[in-house]
Amino acid sequence: MSTIFTKIVNGEIPCYKITEDDKYLAFLDVNPNAKGHTLCIPKQEINKIFEIEDELYLGLMAFSKKVAIALEKSVPCKRIGMAVVGLEVPHAHVHLIPLNEMDEMRFQNKVSLSKEEFEALASTIQNNL
Repeated sequence: MSTIFTKIVNGEIPCYKITEDDKYLAFLDVNPNAKGHTLCIPKQEINKIFEIEDELYLGLMAFSKKVAIALEKSVPCKRIGMAVVGLEVPHAHVHLIPLNEMDEMRFQNKVSLSKEEFEALASTIQNNL
């Protein structure tokens, strides 16, 4: 059975897409820790980050860096935090989270955005790529 992320890759579930190429996809987390919380994933469904072969893993990190730079230009913050947790969805993914305080990395406090806010934010980040 496909993960929710594979369904997003296949267009079966909509997302607020930031960018993609033939191997990776970046989209806004719909249950964000902070405004701009973005997920970067390999399009290939791989359960754990350290199961990814080296070339794809390094590519995911480079892709995530590019997205993080655009994200930092788009959302006022002190820095972009990165986390790989991997328990909630069995599809390797990187969390990029705009940070102003440590609580934004704890996955306990969530923020709410409207559809319009998600769409505007995705567009702003895309324009900063």
